[in-house]
Amino acid sequence: MSLTRSQVVDVAVDLVRRYGLADLSMRRLARELGVAPGAIYWHVDSKQTLIVEVADVLLGAIGDSRPDLPPVEAVAWLASALRDAVAGVPDGADVIGVACAVDPESIRPLRELSRAVGRLVTAPAERDAVVEVIVHHVLGSVAAEQNRRSARALDASDQDAADPGRAASASVAVKSFEAGLAVILAGAVALTAPSTDGSAGRFRPRPAPSPEG
Repeated sequence: MSLTRSQVVDVAVDLVRRYGLADLSMRRLARELGVAPGAIYWHVDSKQTLIVEVADVLLGAIGDSRPDLPPVEAVAWLASALRDAVAGVPDGADVIGVACAVDPESIRPLRELSRAVGRLVTAPAERDAVVEVIVHHVLGSVAAEQNRRSARALDASDQDAADPGRAASASVAVKSFEAGLAVILAGAVALTAPSTDGSAGRFRPRPAPSPEG
């Protein structure tokens, strides 16, 4: 049977889910597929392109941007869905981070996030800035939780999967994520709120203190 692009992507996703991004080399992938490494390049032109495809699959279960919800709730729903989709994947934050750097427009949930934020912040530059902050917050939260999980796994006495401390740690991580997201969304709302002088509530740097001050 001839090799297909979907086979390449499916096996790449499986490697990432089982072992993390570090094990996703073209040689390892070729070995898993039982082909020469050069055969893979007939279907994906680079490892970066492959990672974008993997990211799209990892986020594929996320639904649309929920236009039925108020703008703030729709953005919060999507941000939480993004986090949930990658939190259980080894190096999930790194996979999505690389994909964002290579070709974010090709990943549907990120397009949906931009559309949802656009309902809240209409100016393109500010919309894009808010999306970038939300994505960084999502990936940073996932990376921090996975780092804590790895640190706990280093303790030989903490290998019991039923350890209640693990569930408690995950719950704290989610609450911390939600609190940070609320701050970001409050700032996004403030961007469009009129200030006392009638202008939009955009951030203005504080003036530098005077030498006498």
